[in-house]
Amino acid sequence: MKPCFWALALLSLVLAPCNAARAGDTDPKNRVVIKSKILGEERVALVRTPPGYDKSSERYPVLYMTDGASHLGHTAATIEFLARNGRMPETIVVAITNTDRDRDLTPTNEVKGGNALPNGGGADKFLQFIQTELIPKVEQTYRTQPYRLFAGHSFGGLLAVHALVTKPDLFNVYIAVSPSLGWDNEYTIHELEEFLKSHQELHRTLILTVGSDEKGGMRLVFDKAKELLSHHSLKGFVWDSMILDGEDHGTVVLRSHYFALKKTFDDWRPSEKEVAEGMSAVEEHYKRLSAKYHFTGEPPERLVNQIGYHLLKSGKRDEAIAVLKKNTERFPNSASAFAGLAHGYEMIGKLDLAKTSYEEAIELGTKRGDPSVAIYKIQAERVSKALKNRGAKAEK
Repeated sequence: MKPCFWALALLSLVLAPCNAARAGDTDPKNRVVIKSKILGEERVALVRTPPGYDKSSERYPVLYMTDGASHLGHTAATIEFLARNGRMPETIVVAITNTDRDRDLTPTNEVKGGNALPNGGGADKFLQFIQTELIPKVEQTYRTQPYRLFAGHSFGGLLAVHALVTKPDLFNVYIAVSPSLGWDNEYTIHELEEFLKSHQELHRTLILTVGSDEKGGMRLVFDKAKELLSHHSLKGFVWDSMILDGEDHGTVVLRSHYFALKKTFDDWRPSEKEVAEGMSAVEEHYKRLSAKYHFTGEPPERLVNQIGYHLLKSGKRDEAIAVLKKNTERFPNSASAFAGLAHGYEMIGKLDLAKTSYEEAIELGTKRGDPSVAIYKIQAERVSKALKNRGAKAEK
């Protein structure tokens, strides 16, 4: 492999300090610290839990990611955005920080290529650390579902493909962003080829991406991997790839994670037809998802509110209120769930119940610093005035 090729793979390490971790990541509850016997050093992973994690009892899938300090912020925000819009489940992010990136993320020391990194070739030990030390610690500390994703960029993308080949049972989804597959005379592409030849069935997902502005070796091996994958059809195996227009090796990660996560859970959101049919159809949809992904999927709060409003507009008042009340039972610490119920009561003229629910939303929102509290107060005042006017008319 030519020196300029793997120099590109090191670019993300150079750029890493530009992507600072959030101040809250220094909080011990947002960190996993392990004195690794396998690696012979202390390792740190930064953890982001979904909004409302501390006030719920739900369990969540987990995304494990390399280059943790560089990509935690935008990846956690992408997941929160997609989950809020019903496109994927809320997910815990475990972002592994670097100590010796070249050692941990490369499967060989590339002695054949003439451009050896003196400390390369530690990928298998690093994966063993993840499997036997990090994952058990995370699953002991956090409420997790038995569904794991792995994402890596550049050398980390190389590791993602190597992990699929050598540890296909470790993760459900492998995301390789601009993977350095030219490493050591395309060692991992040869691994992948032999792996695909030896399997007829594989219930796993692999996503490959690259930026359109990445030229030369990086693009050539990406195309070679795509060609290889297209010639094998394994039962249950899902793979996809994307060339991201206008992105280079440094900028490709954010949009890659968006694409990969949206693709992985492309059936997560109910169809418009299911939503129009009401809550029973939506619940059946999530039962099917639970069977497919082997963990419990639940309709997101925002979607349930939308179903409730749709039912109200359709004249199904009792069913609508039942749906909105159930939302407050599922999310008892959510100000927006109570505000949704309050709005429903207001729409059908039950102003006293609307006022009580708005007050509950204000109390919960104030405790959590919800920026919508000001809106809830305006809505509560509107209902209070309407109640006074109603009382005044009744007295006449």
